[in-house]
Amino acid sequence: MPVKWRLSALYFFYFAVLGIYLPYFNLYCYHLGFSGFEIGIISALRTLATALFPLIWGAAADRFNIRRPVFIFCHFTATAIWSFYLLTTDFWFMLAITGFYGIFYAPLISFLESFSMDLLGREKNRYGRLRAWGSISFIIMVTAVGRAIDLFSADIIIALILAGSLIQALLSVNVPKTARTGRIPFSSGAKNLLSKQVVIFLLAAFLMLVSHGTYYGFFSIHLENIGYSSTFIGFAWALAVLAEIGIMVYSVPIFKRFSHEGVLIAAFALTGMRWLILAGAESALLILFTQLFHAFSYGAFHVASILYIDRLTPPEAKTLGQAVNNAVTYGLGIMTGFLVNGYFFEITGAAALFAFSGFLAMAGCLLMIFETAARKKAQKDSESGSTTIK
Repeated sequence: MPVKWRLSALYFFYFAVLGIYLPYFNLYCYHLGFSGFEIGIISALRTLATALFPLIWGAAADRFNIRRPVFIFCHFTATAIWSFYLLTTDFWFMLAITGFYGIFYAPLISFLESFSMDLLGREKNRYGRLRAWGSISFIIMVTAVGRAIDLFSADIIIALILAGSLIQALLSVNVPKTARTGRIPFSSGAKNLLSKQVVIFLLAAFLMLVSHGTYYGFFSIHLENIGYSSTFIGFAWALAVLAEIGIMVYSVPIFKRFSHEGVLIAAFALTGMRWLILAGAESALLILFTQLFHAFSYGAFHVASILYIDRLTPPEAKTLGQAVNNAVTYGLGIMTGFLVNGYFFEITGAAALFAFSGFLAMAGCLLMIFETAARKKAQKDSESGSTTIK
């Protein structure tokens, strides 16, 4: 099987599982009678693992040249741990399972991203087309499972995720090998990731993902509370992912015309608008309209982030670079968003939280604008000084 098809299959099943988990696992917990704060704690614990363990796994993989074995091991171990959800509905047991599961689930996507960057080589701008297969599977699952929940119950969620995870683990065995040389110390990659440009981007990206806490944690619950069915909820999620596919499929011409920084700034601004509109939206048409903005708040932002970090990371620490990006954003950022939203959801309601999320995304946009402008000015001044000396 060609390399690109192997990677596409891995993205397909990774996001098929996510297409069940992200919209419906919290809804499952809600149906079990968990409070908003308890749901926030469970979600935050998983994302805490996403913030911490990719760094540990990534550093070990780069240092000892064991990225592929770690990738396979984590797939099978995470799948085995997930099966324990079938045995309990107790909050504390589920919290413990979530913690152990997160340790091994955490590095999967950052490892897959680094495999893709290595194997695409000079065709890295085609990453979006490869990643689009994940979005396609997300649409299929989020729509089908939403309908299945209406026909049966939310109890099917755990078993479906287990089945998808097992397929994903079996596919991980076919991940292509990549050439890596030598043992690389952790500090080699870390020094590059402490530059001003990287730190400001990671701070802005952190705010971006904190702003997604309301959406990822409570969008489905919010829609159910204002009277929408699971079928509509699934369709709303699917529409958002359909919008993101458009950006990913056409990412090559987009990045030929616009810089990584330019795409990121546009993504921040449009995400802020999305959350502010959603704060007051109750009609089905307006809610579905805001879902189209997912093309920018996830699609454009995600592709640009992966390419941007890859550009700023030295070859010997690519896994670590993607791990840091994933840890700060989809780990620490989402965890903070879940905790804040879990605490305030029952106090303020979703509308106020979406409004606050809008301001967070706009703050990230301003950080990127100021950093890009300052760096361009410094480069211009440097070039001007060199010309004067000559």
